[in-house]
Amino acid sequence: MKANKVFSIERYGYDFIPAEYLPLGADEYWQRNTQQAELFSKNKESWRKIKPEEIEILIQNRNYCLNWNDFLVSDTFDPSLIRDSYFYGLVRIGVLRNVLLKHNDFCIPAGIRNSAIISCDIGDDTAIQNCAYISHYIIGDNCIISEVNEIQTTNHSKFGSGVVKDGEAEEVRVWIDIMNEAGGRSVLPFKDMIAADAYLWAAYRDDTALAEKLTEITQKQYCGFRGSYGTIGSGTVIKSCSIIKDTAVGECAYIKGANKLKNLTIQSSADEPTQIGEGVEMVNGIVGYACSVFYGSKAVRFVMGRNSNLKYGARLIHSVLGDNSTVSCCEILNNLIFPVHEQHHNNSFLIASLVQGMSNMAAAATIGSNHNSRANDGEIRAKRGFWPGLAVSIKHSSIFASFVIIAKGEYPSELNIPLPFSLVNNNVHKNRLEVMPAYFWMHNLYALERNSWKTKNRDKRKIKIQRIESDYLAPDTAEEIIAALSLLEGWLGESGFSPMDMTGAEDVTVRHITCRHFERSKRGQVIIKPLEAIAAYRQMLRYYAVKTIAAFFDSQPSLDYKNLCSLLGSPAAKERIKDWENFGGQIVPAFRVDKLREEIRKGQYKNWDEIHRVYDLWDKEYPLDKCRHAWSALSLMHETDKVPDAAGFKTELTAVLDIRRWIDRQIFKSREKDYHNQFKKATFRNQEEMEQVLGKPGENSFIHLIHKESGCFYEMIERVSSRITD
Repeated sequence: MKANKVFSIERYGYDFIPAEYLPLGADEYWQRNTQQAELFSKNKESWRKIKPEEIEILIQNRNYCLNWNDFLVSDTFDPSLIRDSYFYGLVRIGVLRNVLLKHNDFCIPAGIRNSAIISCDIGDDTAIQNCAYISHYIIGDNCIISEVNEIQTTNHSKFGSGVVKDGEAEEVRVWIDIMNEAGGRSVLPFKDMIAADAYLWAAYRDDTALAEKLTEITQKQYCGFRGSYGTIGSGTVIKSCSIIKDTAVGECAYIKGANKLKNLTIQSSADEPTQIGEGVEMVNGIVGYACSVFYGSKAVRFVMGRNSNLKYGARLIHSVLGDNSTVSCCEILNNLIFPVHEQHHNNSFLIASLVQGMSNMAAAATIGSNHNSRANDGEIRAKRGFWPGLAVSIKHSSIFASFVIIAKGEYPSELNIPLPFSLVNNNVHKNRLEVMPAYFWMHNLYALERNSWKTKNRDKRKIKIQRIESDYLAPDTAEEIIAALSLLEGWLGESGFSPMDMTGAEDVTVRHITCRHFERSKRGQVIIKPLEAIAAYRQMLRYYAVKTIAAFFDSQPSLDYKNLCSLLGSPAAKERIKDWENFGGQIVPAFRVDKLREEIRKGQYKNWDEIHRVYDLWDKEYPLDKCRHAWSALSLMHETDKVPDAAGFKTELTAVLDIRRWIDRQIFKSREKDYHNQFKKATFRNQEEMEQVLGKPGENSFIHLIHKESGCFYEMIERVSSRITD
């Protein structure tokens, strides 16, 4: 243990930046003055020296200042509102009037009482009481800070960003080991990071030049200079906390009862306030706007996206959590999680995984429960809509297509499930793995449609840095369907079925066929209902293609059908964009990502803001990119390279109306099944009591919403059809 150093009391509050790290001609306040002017529209000329009569009142009120010449105030200053406090170094205090600040039912007068202030700037009409140590902070207007043991900033603080300051060794840089425990995909956190940034950095690890350039961009943007002060934004409330160190807090945040907040940026604003509650401990990370962290949650080496929540003892470690996610009562280690992830249960565990959003983990699910190798270097990749059920246990390394639901059970071997919208079942009685492709479409459209609705409904971001695709049918899933059809048709052929059998599912019954490569084991692997799955996949592909084209055409009122065909170009299969990336919830053609990577390697982007603007450009291109893909998918389904004529496309519009009506019926039936379940009925005295508690299927709010959306869909199809002429 190092002995405490002893210094002269005369330098208390001074020499914040060692002389060797000061730029030529700068004093120790150069960073502080810049921050003050940028954050709170004040500068060093905004204060005056305190008057002798004001000093006399302060001394009468049992205050002490090491050097009254460095105690600066605003023109409007009531010294009687400062009592029993100590001041060291350069202290600057804004307007101070005899006013009352109130947050909910907590009221406190403006002023400083029973506190120690070391080299701080304090904004207008701010209230500070019973704070034993506040050092090197810039505090905004109308803040309430009460009963906090320690608030301090060091001269080498990074506020959660993965940078090193002047004179520091590389070893102190904070990395986040996402997707792999062994650290081979580590990324640097930074204030503006979103899931797409982490994916760009971690997913293309063979591109070493890209990773090096991203490290360079991050280091330059988030500054290597020493001497930045901690900040507490205007309107923020901090009370009953233990330690807040090297933490930048935005405006209108509410922090109550936290144990330890260290090396953080807590983003918050009046429109998107962030809240941190009792027992919370957070170290080395970024908290996004409109986040909530409550009830003993822990986070270490992390990034939390906008409008995300940690609750009830959740643990988030070495992970990036995407926007609009909620995590409760569970443990998340070494993960990259895209927007809209739900994990609410006490004993669920997620480790070393890439989960690409619209996901939900049930109680006792342990994803990555074991490494089937000699090192902890396994990974799990799950595309959109990942849904492991109760007590599911999955081992590294495993891969899952989009919208895969996994039935309860312990899965003994690695899995590779390439069929989207599937139900996976570990049949221990028959000792085989069973996969039912297109399960959601055939048997649970209520859950599928509700997932898309929840994704949109839970997007409460005031500022949407990136577009999140909420539709379960998009280019990424459509390409998975196309690949799945090829696989199924191949296995059916190997099982002795002809192409005619595959197109006439209603005439031929096949309960299951064997498959391979889904599991790393020698036991049986079967596809359940393969012919029904093929029919379902084709219906899904048709629905996706026609509704996408129709929606795009409806958004372009100046186009006629001939011009639309010209704009979309050849629908030939060879022209189809086959490779799509889910880039942090944004769906984008892979060639655009490759172009961005190349441009970053060449040094065309100076900071992350410029890279984010590229994501915006992708978003503008997406409707046309998506429509062109749908155009090709429709032709592929009909096995032709020809453009459909006007009459042919009108036929497709009629067909998609029928599919939509079928979807409405299936959604209702999915919900109605609960009302015919005898075991569910058993807890109620009669049907009337059940309906009073649960409501009637036809009164379900989500079903009403679907009916409303369907009405809009029918109107859109009618508008499009009326514009298509020969």
